[in-house]
Amino acid sequence: MPDHRRDLTSGLKSGPKKGDPMGGRSAAIAGVGLTEVGKVYGRTAAEFADDAVRLAVADAGLTLRDVDGLLINPGKSPGLDLGLAKRLGLRDLTLLTEVQSFGASVGIMVAQAAAAVLSGAATAVVCVFADAPLQENARTGDAYASSSLNATGFRSAETAGGFTSVNHRYALAAARYMAHYGVTNDHLGAVAVSQRKWAALNPAAQFRKPLPLEDYHQSRWVVRPLHLFDCCLVSNGGAAVVVTTAERAAALPRPPVHVWGWGQAHPGYAMERGGMFGLVTGAAASGAAAMKMAGITPSDVDVREIYDCYTYTVLVTLEDYGFCAKGEAGELAASGALAPGGALPTNTGGGQLSGFYLWGMTPLVEAVQQVRGQAGEGRQVPRHDVALVSGNGGILDHHATLVLGAVPAS
Repeated sequence: MPDHRRDLTSGLKSGPKKGDPMGGRSAAIAGVGLTEVGKVYGRTAAEFADDAVRLAVADAGLTLRDVDGLLINPGKSPGLDLGLAKRLGLRDLTLLTEVQSFGASVGIMVAQAAAAVLSGAATAVVCVFADAPLQENARTGDAYASSSLNATGFRSAETAGGFTSVNHRYALAAARYMAHYGVTNDHLGAVAVSQRKWAALNPAAQFRKPLPLEDYHQSRWVVRPLHLFDCCLVSNGGAAVVVTTAERAAALPRPPVHVWGWGQAHPGYAMERGGMFGLVTGAAASGAAAMKMAGITPSDVDVREIYDCYTYTVLVTLEDYGFCAKGEAGELAASGALAPGGALPTNTGGGQLSGFYLWGMTPLVEAVQQVRGQAGEGRQVPRHDVALVSGNGGILDHHATLVLGAVPAS
């Protein structure tokens, strides 16, 4: 494969970047592990997590004896907790905790792992997510039926008004965004169509059959304005990454994926008149922080792996990161810019809409493969030096951003 990597460090001032708390040193992702994902039955979340950790450690060329940190993001299913360390036979850990900011958790875990290895608090930290909400002979929609948001007290008016699920609240956010900026279902559908094109190139994707825009429009409504194909998949499976120092990663077998920057934001929007709910997300603040730490601008990003629990979140997040002006992402998607061959390749594995749904691990796993240059024929983007990864949790409540690079941070 031709080497498309360019010298991203030339022209940068010597010494630490402004806002870099680690004095110019960098951490790197040295290994990644992905289990079988999708409608995989008969396995628990803990079993998926066990496999994902072992796969990531082996991919890094390490053994479990080399691991001294473990960060765990449990999904919806019970049974995945700190006991995973004993299950794996890990000893003498210096870092062990659960992290829960829902879809933003993975970005936060990688940031914590990077800070730990750079400070000397640990030397090799595994970040893992796993879940098994799907049950055989049960409807896919039942997997998140327990996610009802029945409010009490003053907010019980929301429940009385029918806002009893995550879908209802994201539909409210999407409807406000669409009304404010003139975005249409054609624009949302363009996101679903482009990501299905990417998924067709991904052997791990659950949905690989072409999705014409007409089929998108004919799919049933979930909660208006969201069609079935506006909503993410539900998957069983697990994924993990190994974070260590750039120096150590350079001696390991896989191409290091360097962690240039990170940020998180928890805006705490209230659904009230005059608020910004649905119009601006935590991506605006977390993205600015991560890019400042990395010393880049949106124009430096080659690959965008955006948390896509809904098509709407792709559009609003791209805008908040500065890849286009507010209200313009719909037309950008309709132009084909996000799809294979487009100017702004986005969610290159199919994302959570067509690939698989492992919370924040879905965009991270794809970003690692892209920056390594190992995404495979057809899916690998020609320029892949810099990737931006987003995570979104709750009802736009939590956001995390990572900037990953093919070379060490200066």
